[in-house]
Amino acid sequence: QVQLVESGGGLVQAGGSLRLSCVAATNTFTTYAMGWFRQAPGKEREFVTAVSWNGGSTKYADSVKGRFTISRDNAKKTVYLQMNSLKSEDTAVYYCAAVPARVAVPVSANVYNYWGQGTQVTVSS
Repeated sequence: QVQLVESGGGLVQAGGSLRLSCVAATNTFTTYAMGWFRQAPGKEREFVTAVSWNGGSTKYADSVKGRFTISRDNAKKTVYLQMNSLKSEDTAVYYCAAVPARVAVPVSANVYNYWGQGTQVTVSS
């Protein structure tokens, strides 16, 4: 069992930045690929970005490429999501997720085993 706790959400103006953090309560953090997903009101949960166990591989949704950056600090058991040039359409609840994966960087929510409680990001235009 892996407990994930997100933080860093809030209200920001369009064009602004936020950094989300997700701390994992596990002694085997390096055996997990980590992902960020988001869900806007009335919409399905969608993939945002993911990172391999060592940070060597990343994937991004087309809608956030060039604006968002995922990173991880295995010593702190934390994964980060730096969000720049935020747009109103980025407004959503952002979820951190984990899946045992030494190589792959999964993009499907169905693959991930563990989820955080979510943190709200609201971008005002």
